[in-house]
Amino acid sequence: MRGKGKDPEVADLLPSIRSRGILVPLLVRPNCAEGHYEIVAGRRRFTAVNAVVREGGAVKPIPCAILDEGDDADALEASMLENLARVRPDEVSQWESFVALVKAGRSVEEVADTFGFEPGAVKRILALGNLLPRIRMLYRAGQVDVGTVRHLTLASKSQQKAWLGLFDDESAYCPTGHQLKAWLFGGTAIAVKHALFDVDAFKGGIVADLFGEDRFFADGDTFWSAQMAAIEACKADYIDAGWSDVIIMERGQWFREWDHAHAGKRKGGRIYVEVRDSGEVMFHEGFLTAKEAARGARGSGEGDAAIVKPTRPEVSGPLNAYIDLHRHAAVRADLAGHGVVALRAMLAHVIAGADLWRVDVEAQRAPKEEIAESVEGCSAEAAFDLKRRAVLAVLGFDDEAPTVTGKDFHRPPFAPLFTRLLELPDPVVMEIVAIVMGETLKAGSEAVEMIGLHLGTDMRRYWSVDAAFFDQLRDREVLLAIVGEVAGEDVAAANAGEKGKVLKAIIADCLGGENGRAKAEPWVPQWMAFPPSAYTARGGVGSVSADARVGVEIAASIDAEGRGGEEPPLAA
Repeated sequence: MRGKGKDPEVADLLPSIRSRGILVPLLVRPNCAEGHYEIVAGRRRFTAVNAVVREGGAVKPIPCAILDEGDDADALEASMLENLARVRPDEVSQWESFVALVKAGRSVEEVADTFGFEPGAVKRILALGNLLPRIRMLYRAGQVDVGTVRHLTLASKSQQKAWLGLFDDESAYCPTGHQLKAWLFGGTAIAVKHALFDVDAFKGGIVADLFGEDRFFADGDTFWSAQMAAIEACKADYIDAGWSDVIIMERGQWFREWDHAHAGKRKGGRIYVEVRDSGEVMFHEGFLTAKEAARGARGSGEGDAAIVKPTRPEVSGPLNAYIDLHRHAAVRADLAGHGVVALRAMLAHVIAGADLWRVDVEAQRAPKEEIAESVEGCSAEAAFDLKRRAVLAVLGFDDEAPTVTGKDFHRPPFAPLFTRLLELPDPVVMEIVAIVMGETLKAGSEAVEMIGLHLGTDMRRYWSVDAAFFDQLRDREVLLAIVGEVAGEDVAAANAGEKGKVLKAIIADCLGGENGRAKAEPWVPQWMAFPPSAYTARGGVGSVSADARVGVEIAASIDAEGRGGEEPPLAA
């Protein structure tokens, strides 16, 4: 077993063999050449010793156990027993060994060097010492998963006892995995990186997440007291700089840019401070409400056009978010199979970016909970997540990790990750590129428009009407136009005087083939198609208007020059 092919990887053995030599004998047996032996088990150890010799190091004679001369089956059995029985020790066993070495006077760096670990990895394993013995026992027995035990290393002893109480109570909810972190920090784990104040001078507790390579505030109330004081200081600085006002929004309230208009400092523009429950703070500079901006335009006497009441767009803000997020999900599901396209999109991101290229994972934030649930449950997200988990497995990342990109969970240092990527064949690397591009593709952007147009993304493959869509659809003129699409113009004309509720019921019946109505062909609203279009002369907002027009014009020019067409899919 493992007897053929190129030399095996022995980087994990070299540190120990350099310092101690081989401790476990190789299994050998006589071969046909007189005075020679062949290795039955121990090829990696033999390869590692030769590597040390090539480095110029001194090695001791290799201990060998010589098998009796027998048939090939005996030798193969011995080889398989050694190779198949070799099981990686669990983290608790590693912790026990590392603790014993540290108590014997070894430093973390010495332990790491001996066993081929990074020092950070040794520290993470030693962090299991923060756990109560029973939790370590549950983990070793497989009753607690690795994600849960890692989060429990952040907990105090009293929190661990409380968690064990929930674990033992069959009628109680016991948080595990990512939910456990929120439970430990009283609802939201607030990362230190979001603090506006001097963290070094902070008097509250800070907990280091050795596995996630981040730090969190142990006491949310103490954090918010310091954070709000820092926000007030920023407000005073803005006022001193000449801004008319600074509005500190309620925590968790969203700043809806579509309800505001840009206005400079000289025109009375304000600062709006958006405070997220995660502790993150965003400053939106130079805005007035849309009504205030309209009144200002009328008062300035900018002509008759200034006093005309602005037309209401056919797509509301929440509906536009619904459309953007679903189209984004569909495009990246298609993009996951087109690494060559993703690579070009990635290069465009790098070239068009300002300063250093900063990589952020698209958060897919929705203004309403039902929209978030609709996107999370759609088939496009499931298709993308399936390929994302395959990439996580190929790279050796935690299969519970939420993303391939970003810093939401622990990743290996650059060197081993780069080495792993060098080992992978080009088609697999291209699939990884596609997933990374999909995770960092901004919803509602021109990039979604252009990639969707190029790939010919068909929303009918990924989307079907749901309650969240109907909840955002309230414009009667648009509803009548959709009735005309799915039921025919005669039905639309006959129901022109009906209320929106009736029109929605007609659309639902046609799409489902219910209540005596013929089932319509698979349908998507015109805003969600590639390219999108509007139902009324009023048009829409966001990517449904400006970005769409740009995308259609560029796509038309590409086709005219003969550079369009489908790209062959990569092999899985």
